[in-house]
Order: sequence, then structure tokens, then C-alpha cells
Amino acid sequence: MTFAKESWPFVLPFALLAALLAAIGRPGWAAAAAALGLGVLAFFRDPARRFAGPPEAVLSPANGLVTGVEAVEAAEIGPGRYHRVVTFLSIFDVHVQRVPTAGEVVASRHAAGRKVAAFRADAGEVNEQHLTIIRRPNGDLVGVRQIAGLLARRVVCHLAAGDQVVRGQPLGLIKFGSRVDLLVPASYGLLVGKGDRLCDGVTPVAEPPAAEAGA
Repeated sequence: MTFAKESWPFVLPFALLAALLAAIGRPGWAAAAAALGLGVLAFFRDPARRFAGPPEAVLSPANGLVTGVEAVEAAEIGPGRYHRVVTFLSIFDVHVQRVPTAGEVVASRHAAGRKVAAFRADAGEVNEQHLTIIRRPNGDLVGVRQIAGLLARRVVCHLAAGDQVVRGQPLGLIKFGSRVDLLVPASYGLLVGKGDRLCDGVTPVAEPPAAEAGA
């Protein structure tokens, strides 16, 4: 098990506090501080993931529960309609996100915003978020929108426009929350539905039309 490097500014204060409390003879309080630090560290865990399925499958970028699947217009990604798969991350889920498909990053845009509860219908419009758009080798565009929630303090994306990415590599994380939207062309077949639990970098979410997949 590894942990995202962004964890240390949050975890080290607890470690230092635990050491100080132990040094002054407060073992109970030291143990409590250490436990809190481990709890915070768990938010940043980054377990190894591997998917051995077909290369054309688009994988889940996030770990969590599917709370919505709908067809939408997404002009910020490209023309036409898209399937949007909304994944809610609870405090117990892995908060590191992964690249859902191989290709080239054509846009990586951060937008400041509010921090309302991620389950609210308007969270995707008003909250702080980061949109990453990847052009697949066949030219199709896939979007990943990381959205902060009520407890989230910052959205982090490691990718920049022009990056060549492979499926399953780290994409970024949301510190302490909260929602990730995956957008794929409406022509793609969906493999998940509302109520399903997804595993980042493992669960196939969508696949291109049969003729394209077999090409």
C-alpha cells in the first residue's frame, strides 16, 4: 500500500503531536493523536490497481458509488451528447483518481467555486472542480470532472494539456471528498448503472460501439 504525497502536510502534525504527548508522559492522548493521524492518512491511500480486460474499455476514474447516469450536452468537451456517470466518494473510499483511457490530454482546466454537499444536484455547476479531457487514439473525447464536496479542501490534478497518458495511471485526487463525473460519447455502451460500486482503474464503465471495438 502506498499513499499520495499530498498526505504529509495533513498527517505530519498529528505525528509530531503524538510524539510530543508521549514525551511529556501523556500516552493516552499520544495514542489518540496517532490514531487520528492514521485516519487522515487513510484518505490518501493509493492501492495498486490492474485491469487485464480489453484495451478499448473505459475504466472508472474513481472509487465509490454510482449515484447518477444520464445523457447530457457537454459543450465544454465537444459537440454531441455524452453519457455522464456520477460517482460519489464517501469518507471510506479511496480518494485518488486514475486515468480512464489511454490517449492525449487536450485540456486540463481548474475552476474555483463553492463547497456544497456533493450529493446536491447543483454541485457539478457551483463547486470547485477540475475538468480533464482526453482524446482517445480513435479521436473520441472522454472527460473526467473532479468535484469538491462539503468537506473537500482542494481538487488536485497531475495532468496538463499535451500529456500522453495510459489507462490506469494516477490522474489526481480530491482532498477529503467527494464526487467524480466521467463523460463518454453517447454512442458508447454503458456497463454500469445507478447503485453500482466502482473501483478506480479496475471497473470497466463503458465501451465503444461493437464495430469500433473490433477494429
